[in-house]
Amino acid sequence: VLKAFDSFPSWKEQPQMYKLDIGWPKIPEYFTGQTFCVAVDSLHGLVYVGQRGENMPKVLVFSQEGYFLYSWNNTVEMPHGIFVVNTATDSSVWLTDVGTGKYGHTVKQYSPSGKLLQILGTPGNAGSSLIPLQFDQPAEVFVEESGDMYVVDGDGGMNNRLLKLSNDYKAIWLTGTNGTGIGQFKIPHSVTVDPVGRVWVADRDNKRIQVFDKITGEWLGSWNDCFSEDGPYSVRFTADYKYLIVAQLNMNRLAILAAPLVGSIGDCVMVSTVQLADETKPHLVDVDMKSGAVYVAEIGAQQVQKYIPL
Repeated sequence: VLKAFDSFPSWKEQPQMYKLDIGWPKIPEYFTGQTFCVAVDSLHGLVYVGQRGENMPKVLVFSQEGYFLYSWNNTVEMPHGIFVVNTATDSSVWLTDVGTGKYGHTVKQYSPSGKLLQILGTPGNAGSSLIPLQFDQPAEVFVEESGDMYVVDGDGGMNNRLLKLSNDYKAIWLTGTNGTGIGQFKIPHSVTVDPVGRVWVADRDNKRIQVFDKITGEWLGSWNDCFSEDGPYSVRFTADYKYLIVAQLNMNRLAILAAPLVGSIGDCVMVSTVQLADETKPHLVDVDMKSGAVYVAEIGAQQVQKYIPL
């Protein structure tokens, strides 16, 4: 029995890749609701946090050092996903709103100060999968520098799909229906894009990551093996694109997976994990593509934590 135990690879042998920055944020009391999402503007050194609750600011803005800067609340009902995009001329913040009131079922663009610039979807109306820009609880958005946008639509609503929109918000392609088959989804919850033209989707309730060609929308492969215990809630690449950071809410951990640079998707390989405290419930994460720091929005702990690469 001892021999068998000795030959079993222990999790303690995993390389530790991150450590908690206990000084971020400087004053945690600014978090007053459930922190669902976080987005890093690494160009300007800003961190945006989306939180939910009555009579409180829905978006908080911090510096990378952890100082609270300002907040805004207009036209946001129930933030779910948040993303910052920088172009040559300006920056903007995209937010998915899964509320069921007059602002919900939308993907919205704001200025960094919170001015509403653009609404995609029909506010207050849950959509059907037949109409591209009719959302039903859109979970997350990823925007490339070109302005091309990827939306995972389906945080528990009728839609279970992945859309690609052009920079003038026309549908280029969409894929996915509710189901367990190839290219189908059960709560597509998070989306990111790598430098070689692949779109990675956390297919949460199917307990897998699915990968698609960003030009055609064609299915390229999926990873199931790493998620038998708990589905992936969030997908983000590390700054060097060598790894995928995946939040697993029910296990209170971050899984760090080896990312295939080119070629076939292959099988998933878990390189390391970051075990969080009980009941923190990590929901969505984002990565500072300059420093490599990982920010984790935790709805159980009602906080965002920052992890620094070692």
